[in-house]
Amino acid sequence: MAKTTEQIVTELADREGIRELPLKYCDCVWRDDMTGIVDLFASDGEFITKGFKREHRASGRDALLKLYNGLTGGDLTPRPYIHNHVIDLAGGGSATGRCYVELRNLRKNMEWVGTGYYDDEYVKVGDGWKFKSRTFHTGYMSMTPG
Repeated sequence: MAKTTEQIVTELADREGIRELPLKYCDCVWRDDMTGIVDLFASDGEFITKGFKREHRASGRDALLKLYNGLTGGDLTPRPYIHNHVIDLAGGGSATGRCYVELRNLRKNMEWVGTGYYDDEYVKVGDGWKFKSRTFHTGYMSMTPG
C-alpha cells in the first residue's frame, strides 16, 4: 500500500528531528554545555558506555548531569565528529539508530584519540524527539577519558 503525502511528510519530519539529536549533542560537547546535552534526553533517559571490559550507566537527569559535568577537565577535552547516522523508525513515537564517532583532543592539538559508535533509542516527546537511551561502544581509545 502506498504511503500518503501526509505519512511521507511526517516520516521525513521525524527523521530530521532525530537526525538533529547527535548533531546537537556534539555541538553541546564543543561548547561545554552540559545542561544542553542533558536536555536532549527524555526525563528518564540514560547514557551507557561499554568498553575497556566494563559498563557504566547513568539514568535520569541528575545522574546524566553529574556524568557529563565529570567529563570536563583532565588531559582530555573531547571534540566529537559524528558520521554515518542510520535511523530506523518503529512507529508509535519510537525509533532506533546508530551513528559513528571519532574523537579528537582539543588539549593536544586536535590529536585523534579514538573511535566508536552510539546505539541510540529515540522517543517522541511532544512535537520533538529525545534520546531515550544512548549507548557508546568503544572501538578504540588511545587514552581512557576521565
